[in-house]
Amino acid sequence: MPRRKRTAGSSSDGTADSDDSGDHEKTDSSHSEANQRNNTRMTRASLRLSQSSQDAPPDVKQAAERDESPPRTPTGNAPSSESDIDISSPNASHDESVTKDQKDSGSDPSHRPKRRRFHESYNFNMKCPTPGCNSLGHLTGKHERHFSISGCPLYHNLSADECKVKAIEREKQEEERSQGQNEENRHATRHQAPTQRQVRYKEKVMEMRKRRDSGLTKDQKEKYMEHRQTHGTTREPLLENITSDYDLELFRKAQARAAEDLEKLRLQGQITEGSNMIKTILFGRYELDTWYHSPYPEEYARLGRLYICEFCLKYMKSQTILRRHMAKCVWKHPPGDEVYRKGAISVFEVDGKKNKIYCQNLCLLAKLFLDHKTLYYDVEPFLFYVMTEADNTGCHLVGYFSKEKNSFLNYNVSCILTMPQYMRQGYGKMLIDFSYLLSKVEEKVGSPERPLSDLGLISYRSYWKEVLLRYMYNFKGKEISIKEISQETAVNPVDIVSTLQSLQMLKYWKGKHLVLKRQDLIDEWKAKETKRGNNNKTIDPSSLKWTPPKGT
Repeated sequence: MPRRKRTAGSSSDGTADSDDSGDHEKTDSSHSEANQRNNTRMTRASLRLSQSSQDAPPDVKQAAERDESPPRTPTGNAPSSESDIDISSPNASHDESVTKDQKDSGSDPSHRPKRRRFHESYNFNMKCPTPGCNSLGHLTGKHERHFSISGCPLYHNLSADECKVKAIEREKQEEERSQGQNEENRHATRHQAPTQRQVRYKEKVMEMRKRRDSGLTKDQKEKYMEHRQTHGTTREPLLENITSDYDLELFRKAQARAAEDLEKLRLQGQITEGSNMIKTILFGRYELDTWYHSPYPEEYARLGRLYICEFCLKYMKSQTILRRHMAKCVWKHPPGDEVYRKGAISVFEVDGKKNKIYCQNLCLLAKLFLDHKTLYYDVEPFLFYVMTEADNTGCHLVGYFSKEKNSFLNYNVSCILTMPQYMRQGYGKMLIDFSYLLSKVEEKVGSPERPLSDLGLISYRSYWKEVLLRYMYNFKGKEISIKEISQETAVNPVDIVSTLQSLQMLKYWKGKHLVLKRQDLIDEWKAKETKRGNNNKTIDPSSLKWTPPKGT
C-alpha cells in the first residue's frame, strides 16, 4: 500500500505520520466528527445567546453595548482613576475572565456571559456604608439585602430579625385599620362627625402622651452619651424615652415607609446609591445634609458634596474654589427690588426673566429639600420673593416663594421653601403671610399651588387655623359668612372650609351648613399668643413698598 503524502498541518501534534493509512483515516474521521459536534454545540450556544439578547430588556442591551468600548468620562477623556469609571463598564479583572478553553475552542469570546456575571456580582459587591454592617436585612423587613443607610438595620440600632417582626406588626395594624375604615365608610356621609372608634383612639393617644416620662434619668443620659461617643454619626442616636411610645412608633413607621420608597426608586433605576447624589452642601457658615435629588450637572452631582455661595448661589466643586470666589464676589444680597424691610428681615422681588441664572440656581438649591418640585430651568414666567436676614456680612438667604406672573387659577404661591437652618423659627409662617399680603394688595383671593410638600402642608394648615381663630376672636357679630372671611383674609373659601372641618367648627343642620364658634379653641389660641409675646416673626403691612407688576 503506497505511503500517504504528508500535508502541512495534517497532524495535530506535529509528529511523523503513521505508516498505517487506515489508522490515519480513522483518526482523521474521528477528528472531523469531533469538530462537527463542537461546531454544532457552538451553533446551538450562539443561537441561545442571540435569543436571550433579543429577549433582554433595552437597558441591558444598552449596557452591553457600552461594555464593548472603553469607559469614557463626560468630557470624552479616558478615566484617570477608578472613580471616573462608569458603573456599567466591566473592569480589567472581568476582561481577563475568558478561560483558556474558550480560546482553544476557537469560539468568539462573547461579552454577554461576562456582562451577566458582572451585573450579578455588582449587586453583591455593593456594600452598606455603615461600619461593621454586612448589608444583610432591610429596615422594612421585606428585603434580604440593603445598600444604603436609609435601609440599614444596624444604623437604626436594630437587627434584621427585629425589622421583620416589626414589619409583620405593621401589616396587622394596617389590616385592622383598613377593616375598621371599611365598616365606618359603609354608612358614612360627606361631613360626618368623628366616629366613636376615632374618639376612643384619640383619647387613647392623648393618654399615652400624658404618661410619658418628663425627662431622662441619669443612667439613661450616660447610656446615650456613651453610645454617641462610641459610634458618633455612624449610628442613629438612641430614641427610647425621648418621646412617648406612640410618637416613637409613628416615627419608626415613617422611616420604614421612606426606606421602602427609596428601595423602589433604586430598583427602578431612578436613583443610584453612592453616585450622582449630593449628600451635603456647604452654604455660608452651615453644612447642610440634603433630603432629595436635585438635577445639578453630572460633573457636580457625582462629587457628593457641593460648595455654594450664599449670596449669588453659584455652585462649585471645592472649598478652595469657593474661597477664591468669595474673595471676588460683589453680591451681598439677592438681585431685584427690595419690597419689604423691617428690622433685619428683608424681602426681594426677583424677576425670573431678568435674573435667569440666579433663579435657576435658586430652584436647583430648593430641589435638594423639596420632593414635589419640578421647575428648574423654565423660570421666566415666575416672580421670586426671597426673604433674607441681614447682618454685618450681608443678607443671608432665609427662604423664598415663587408665583406666576399671570395665574389663571389665582395661585399666590407656586413653590415655597424655608432653608433647613431657619426651620421651626416662624419664618415659614412669615413667608405664607407675606404671600397673602400681596394678594390683599392685588385685591384677589389666593391659594397655594398643589401638590404641597409634607412640611408645606403642615405650615399652611397651621397658618389657616391661626387666621380663622384670630378672625373668630375679633368677630363681634352674630352671623359669620365664609365669603366675608375670604375677602378679609384673602384665603380661598375651599381652604377655609377644609380648615373649619378639621377644627370641627362646620356642622350640617337642617339642610344648612353652620359655622360654630368654639370658644375652647379660641381661648387656647389666645393663651399661646399671650405666652409667645411680641416677637419680630410677624409681617408688618406698613413696611411693604410694592405695587402689583403690570404685564410680564
